[in-house]
Amino acid sequence: MTKKFNVAIVGYGNVGRGAEQALLNTPDMELVAVISRRTNIAVASKVPVLSFNDVLNWQDKIDVLLLCGGSATDLIEQTPFFTRYFNTVDSFDTHARIPEHFANVDNVAKANGKTSIISVGWDPGLFSLNRVIAESILPNGQDYTFWGPGVSQGHSDAIRRIPGVIDAKQYTLPVESVINEIRSGHCPKLSTREKHHRDCYVVAEENADLEYIAKTIKEMPNYFSDYDTTVNFLDQATFNLEHNRMPHGGFVFRSGSTSSEHRHVIEFCLKLDSNPEFTASAMVAYARAAYRQNAAGNHGALTVFDIPPKDISLFGNEFLRKNHL
Repeated sequence: MTKKFNVAIVGYGNVGRGAEQALLNTPDMELVAVISRRTNIAVASKVPVLSFNDVLNWQDKIDVLLLCGGSATDLIEQTPFFTRYFNTVDSFDTHARIPEHFANVDNVAKANGKTSIISVGWDPGLFSLNRVIAESILPNGQDYTFWGPGVSQGHSDAIRRIPGVIDAKQYTLPVESVINEIRSGHCPKLSTREKHHRDCYVVAEENADLEYIAKTIKEMPNYFSDYDTTVNFLDQATFNLEHNRMPHGGFVFRSGSTSSEHRHVIEFCLKLDSNPEFTASAMVAYARAAYRQNAAGNHGALTVFDIPPKDISLFGNEFLRKNHL
């Protein structure tokens, strides 16, 4: 086993706690600190809790930062900021803004000799890789991505930031009849609205303007405006009882042909008990890649497309060839 390298977590919400759990299963990394706006929190691993300002004094003690905040407002600012001082990995998942986010982080990382892998997780992330592989193998075809059924962390976080909202969960629900049509080999033309429904459960403050909250959710660009969305209001006790888990998953399909006689369907599927723990586990694997890429002198922003599979693995090339090829 190679020497351990040091990792710190920024943000101690669902993904941050998932990253802490994932690091317990990772023999080549050591969790050395948690960075949070709330410095009085107790963390399960008993490592120091630092403020955003304090962590700048730890530049020689941290090899990679895992940025576990939300995409709506946190990561768009935090990733460029922290990448001035550290190698970073984030799970930025606002698809429409990824090119902008990449450019901002890339400029900072190159100027400071750092490596940042952005948009790590399962979508963007593993689903992104599968879309590229399937399209390359079946160029004469059509891609389809379905999310759910399950809780979207990014969308739930976006709702919670609306004034008057105390708590919220958003469930993404794929249209099963459309999935079955694709599995049968058909290539339907589908709008965004035809593939999914979004179901929101919201706990609002007393006397909050429920009509305003529902309207703000349904018209939110990049999150809800392109979907049929239902908003349900409920009390905190019912919410805690009925919406206390975070499952998710989804499907990537490529339906295409290699000749006039032969059609093919590629399907990649994930069924996740815990969306944040799985996302965090992907981030931890790519922390290994960020550390290795930086050591090799590859500075700037990167995505999963830029990382060879061997760089996220615990094992060397000989082992991978023997056991996984």
